[in-house]
Amino acid sequence: MSKKNIGATLALYPCPVIVVGAMVNDKPTWTLVAHAGTVAHSHLMVSLVQAHYINQGIRENKKLSVNVVDESWLAKADKMGTISGSKVDKSEAFAWTMGENGAPLIDDAKVSIECEMDGNYELEHFDHFICKILATYADETVLNEKGKIDYHTFKPVLFEFPTYEYFVTGEKVGDCAKMNK
Repeated sequence: MSKKNIGATLALYPCPVIVVGAMVNDKPTWTLVAHAGTVAHSHLMVSLVQAHYINQGIRENKKLSVNVVDESWLAKADKMGTISGSKVDKSEAFAWTMGENGAPLIDDAKVSIECEMDGNYELEHFDHFICKILATYADETVLNEKGKIDYHTFKPVLFEFPTYEYFVTGEKVGDCAKMNK
């Protein structure tokens, strides 16, 4: 084997950059998140350090939004990872709309997912919110003729943890489950 053991390093990057939104004290607040993913076709997980201000709103209201970042609003999204909601009121950081199920959605996001917290798995000072997808909202400019998100048009930003760099999605390299036919 020619691979080098580099330790117990998380190597599942890059991953999509999202801004999570939730209501805290009747106002929306936002935080930049790079630890999120699919756990079932109907659920996703958002992992946040327990000290984050937004966590209290997610725990209390059980509603949150997952707003997928693209390059057009990356700078505004990035700022949400550098300021604390406990010190700065982030409610006016974005134009937003209340989703049908009670979670604030960022108007600039071309794709927003409205969720309800199903559970919380606490591990190593993190809240791992397991979230049921209630609704997905997509700007018509990123939908294909079948009404599905077209990732040739919509290019989510990806985050790479060890270097703290952002990337955009790339080109198609194959068709799933058809490459060996």
